[in-house]
Amino acid sequence: MTTDQDLPMDHQSSTALFAAKGIDVTTNKDQGVIKVIKHPGVDGDRPMIGDRVTVHYTGKLVTGKKFDCSRERKEPFCFNVGKGQVLRAWDIGVLSMQRGEVCTLLCKPEYAYGAAGNPDKIPPSSSVVFEMELIKFEGEALTGDGGIVRRIKVKGEGYTNPNDGSVVNVHLEGRCGDRLFDCRDVSFIVGQAEDKSIPLGVDRAMDKMQKGECCLLYLKPKYGFGSEGKPEYKIGPDKDIVYEVTLKDFQRAKDSWEMDLKEKLDVSAEVKNKGNQYFKAGRYYQAVIQYQRIISWLEIEYGTGEVQQKKIQDYILTSHLNLALCFLRLKEFTQAVDNCNKVIELDENNEKALYRRGEARLCRNEFSLALADFQQVLQVNSANRAARAQISICQSKIKEHHEKDKKTYANMFQKFAERDAKTGKTRTIELPERTFQWRQKH
Repeated sequence: MTTDQDLPMDHQSSTALFAAKGIDVTTNKDQGVIKVIKHPGVDGDRPMIGDRVTVHYTGKLVTGKKFDCSRERKEPFCFNVGKGQVLRAWDIGVLSMQRGEVCTLLCKPEYAYGAAGNPDKIPPSSSVVFEMELIKFEGEALTGDGGIVRRIKVKGEGYTNPNDGSVVNVHLEGRCGDRLFDCRDVSFIVGQAEDKSIPLGVDRAMDKMQKGECCLLYLKPKYGFGSEGKPEYKIGPDKDIVYEVTLKDFQRAKDSWEMDLKEKLDVSAEVKNKGNQYFKAGRYYQAVIQYQRIISWLEIEYGTGEVQQKKIQDYILTSHLNLALCFLRLKEFTQAVDNCNKVIELDENNEKALYRRGEARLCRNEFSLALADFQQVLQVNSANRAARAQISICQSKIKEHHEKDKKTYANMFQKFAERDAKTGKTRTIELPERTFQWRQKH
């Protein structure tokens, strides 16, 4: 094992010792980053491109002068490795490390601070030395709930990604535990992967991938095959799955700015029908994707006449109403309320929007707000029996809530009285001075 014990810290001897004892970890072997292992890590996995890594580091000039240290701040540093968020030397060096490893990196200027250096800290065109400790690493979360985690095995090329509506050609390998259940080359439309029995998580990761990229996607059941499982793959309900995905090629769909209004309206009709198909099949997340596409195309458009403008507004209203219904089914009530609000901004007496907002608010235990929505529904349509039934439910819930409050306060005051009786104290309540003065005057 090589170590950096007692490394000399003048430029020439440091470079010579690193070259003799260290490992060149650059891809083109130009000795731009030379690593000497101080303490080996745990054998096994290494970080992949895009992983969230946590490190401690100390930065020094080759003379030994320290210019930065995370340990002195008592706070490790986190970044997504291989994404250009840090020095090039860090990306290269950390990708070569194992969990728990401590190493020293000698970094040429072009891999560190370049010809300019860093004012007041690093002279121009300086090599620098970093001691790095890799504390932990984990895949890159592509969703806020951690339901899709990506680890990149092979970095893609270029700067463009597939968008919704793109046609992608991929190689897939799906695993549940150690069992390979899906292995194929397949083409699909992003946003419609469900049609090819491809899980939602793979579909939703597409807009983060580049041509030639190979990645591992760790999918929670919500983004895999859900509570239904996938009998054709012999996968039971609520199973975590892993897909290895290689994006071989893709053809991007037109962006909004590339389409004129007529084309947007024509495509919106097709996408709306697709969304409706998914909704009827109970594929609510897939339906959401379609309805949101329509809104993104049309929400800032204005027609050239009344007929065209009405058509735009009808699409927007219908999409928001459909989204609200999807989110109700998915029990994402805040988003349902948001979509209903968008409709009510355009049509304050929209019966469906008021009713669905009432449903969402009732499910959020906002009984008074829900009651107001259902009462407004009856003002719009007095024959709406469902709204009348919901009003009764709201009133019952409000009464039940008040009764619980009464019991809570009664128990609270009883406890006060019992405690005061034991201590022999009399509880007095002082009125604010303004109240006392008001009584004197009146």
